[in-house]
Amino acid sequence: MKSLVALLSLAFFSLPGSNIIAAELNGRIIITKKISKKRVTLPVYQLRGVASPLGLEAARTIDEYRNTVVFLDGKSTEPGVPVKVEMIQRNRRFEPQMVVVPMGSSVSFPNGDPIFHNVFSLSNTRKFDLGYYPDGQTRVVKFDEAGVVQVYCHLHPNMYAAIVVVPNRWYARPADDGTFSMSDIPLGKYRLVVWHMSGGFFRKQVHVTGGGSPVVMNIPVHDEEQDP
Repeated sequence: MKSLVALLSLAFFSLPGSNIIAAELNGRIIITKKISKKRVTLPVYQLRGVASPLGLEAARTIDEYRNTVVFLDGKSTEPGVPVKVEMIQRNRRFEPQMVVVPMGSSVSFPNGDPIFHNVFSLSNTRKFDLGYYPDGQTRVVKFDEAGVVQVYCHLHPNMYAAIVVVPNRWYARPADDGTFSMSDIPLGKYRLVVWHMSGGFFRKQVHVTGGGSPVVMNIPVHDEEQDP
């Protein structure tokens, strides 16, 4: 099994007019294996007693970096600024398929198809069932706890999306080349967390001290489903 490797470096600076030392975290994620998504909807639909057909999702071109988020987890209680984002249902898919939001944020689920949808989640972080609603209508859900929320449509088992609710303001989505950056990180110990829509969670302890060698993180990404 090939691996996904995140190469990280820590660059440090002093905040102007202050004795507080902050750190800038720069890095790059290198993905060496495309990851199948053909079985992501199956577990939830087994719980609902609905057969999950083999759709066309696995055959679509997958942007692995778009399916990845990096964030820090640790002592800081400084939250990110809540946002309002949209996850539209269009062509029997969620667009975008993954969003990353701070705690306290809201996500709206407008129906852009000329058919009914029924958006729901059984995730412990935030359970909800929005019921059936037609084209032109929307529903809004607020997310107050950190974690991953797996989202499905009760009427269309091939539809799947993820909402990653991050615990603080230190998070990033990799660019098309896998690079990312986080700034103004207080000194201390953290867990560096990478989450991939099919690979799941990977973590490593990092100590932000104002110096030291670059952090290297080796992440195997398996084809098996991993629970968030």
